[in-house]
Amino acid sequence: MSDFNDIGISRELDWPRIKKLLTIGLFASVLHLAGDLILGWGVEDDALEGVLQMLSAYTSTSDSGLFAAALLGLFGVVLEGLACFGVYRLMTAKSPKYAHRYRSGIFGYLMFCACGFHVPVCMAVFLMKHGLSEALLTQYSAYFLMPPLVLFWIFFFVLVMTQIVAFRKGLTPYLKWCCVFSMAFGMLVYFLAALLGNRLLGNALRCAWLAIGNVWMFGGLLVTMKKAQRA
Repeated sequence: MSDFNDIGISRELDWPRIKKLLTIGLFASVLHLAGDLILGWGVEDDALEGVLQMLSAYTSTSDSGLFAAALLGLFGVVLEGLACFGVYRLMTAKSPKYAHRYRSGIFGYLMFCACGFHVPVCMAVFLMKHGLSEALLTQYSAYFLMPPLVLFWIFFFVLVMTQIVAFRKGLTPYLKWCCVFSMAFGMLVYFLAALLGNRLLGNALRCAWLAIGNVWMFGGLLVTMKKAQRA
């Protein structure tokens, strides 16, 4: 068997490099989290419905705040996606099939999360703040937000489920219970934050669910890395 997989990554685990990637991922997640908390710190307009109601919570953000949220999310999400190759490396030795599937999820995350959805949402909020009509905003959302969002969810599902199953089956050096360190944790935060109702903190946490999931994943894998190395 070759010492390298089909994209040139060594099958032998390079723990220093994996640690560096996970550390970059944690740093990127904090950037992403900061951007989402800036964006989401507001109250929804109950007179609106659907995506416009969600966007209305973000209109209390200043223009400079929207710019900061867009940039922090852009750089944070891209670095998160690249850092996921640290998780990918954990799968290459025992299961190239799962590793390649996970890699497909990474590519989708990189393509559709930041430039496909996060930045266009910030743009939509900017347009909403400055008087674009509800009809045009609804059309903008249908044309330019929904398609990349649907594609993001497809690849996100592949990314998350592949990681959980690979960890649960023991196809990485980590203990099986470490499957809990997944981006999917952010979805739990989203639903719990919904219990807070239409309040500043609740809306901010719901906006930041993905960043929170990444902080949990990268942070958890870093904390438990020594146990994985001894396994």
